[in-house]
Amino acid sequence: MKVLVTGAKGMLGRDLCPIFEDAGMFVIETDKENLDITDEKAVEEFITNVKPQMIVHLAAYTNVDGAESDPETADLINHKGAKNLALAAKKADALLIYVSTDYVFDGLKTTPYLPNDPANPQSVYGKTKFLGEEAVRQNAEKYYIARTSWLYGIHGKNFIETMLNLAAHEKELKVVNDQTGSPTYTVDLALGILKLLNKPFGTYHVSGEGETTWYDFAREIFALEGIEANLAPTSTEDYVKNQNKKIAQRPKYSTLQNSVPMRDWKEALKSYLEYRKSLEQTSGGTL
Repeated sequence: MKVLVTGAKGMLGRDLCPIFEDAGMFVIETDKENLDITDEKAVEEFITNVKPQMIVHLAAYTNVDGAESDPETADLINHKGAKNLALAAKKADALLIYVSTDYVFDGLKTTPYLPNDPANPQSVYGKTKFLGEEAVRQNAEKYYIARTSWLYGIHGKNFIETMLNLAAHEKELKVVNDQTGSPTYTVDLALGILKLLNKPFGTYHVSGEGETTWYDFAREIFALEGIEANLAPTSTEDYVKNQNKKIAQRPKYSTLQNSVPMRDWKEALKSYLEYRKSLEQTSGGTL
């Protein structure tokens, strides 16, 4: 199967592409340098020429706080870009996979969100990603929407690397303890997306199994690494007060009820840290 991947050079793309190749697919990697997803004509021409049977749409505006100050760009990429891919996929009779986010929910539930729970995004990022979902539903005939949460991977900036870096330099490290969700390793998400291909077209949840707070996530990171960090819990309200920039509203609770079997988030974290350590040993330094 010929598969076109947008955002192939991103954190998720760099893990997903080799995993899809290992599954026997011929992967065509694209990024903003060779495919501008915001240009409807360019997208249509590219897909018409390449003729993929599947499009995995990963390219996105993911700066959650930045989107609050630049909603036009976030909408152009997350909403209009998704619509362009959906229209082109329909014309090419290709399957479209669109990766979305737990931030489409308002966080008022106290039990895991189901795929058919009503969306009510509270941030610009969440709103534009949900508009992207709607564009896919309205314009693509064959599609999977895969919502995920708290994503991290070896090929990009993520919470784990931030915590490890801060622990080495900060005397006291305050981490939010009133937001609950599911950390998701990019490798697990890529494998989870493959599992969706056996299901009817529609909207699904693919994230780490189980739930935690950002504070307890940090505690687990340090425990596995054997680091005695000066870690303290804080509230979202206090965290926002101490920032000198506009902070987007995050859902207080955004655990997703998985649609396919997924690894427990602690097991996935351990796997990530072990792989990270093997890379450090190979390179003879730190990541």
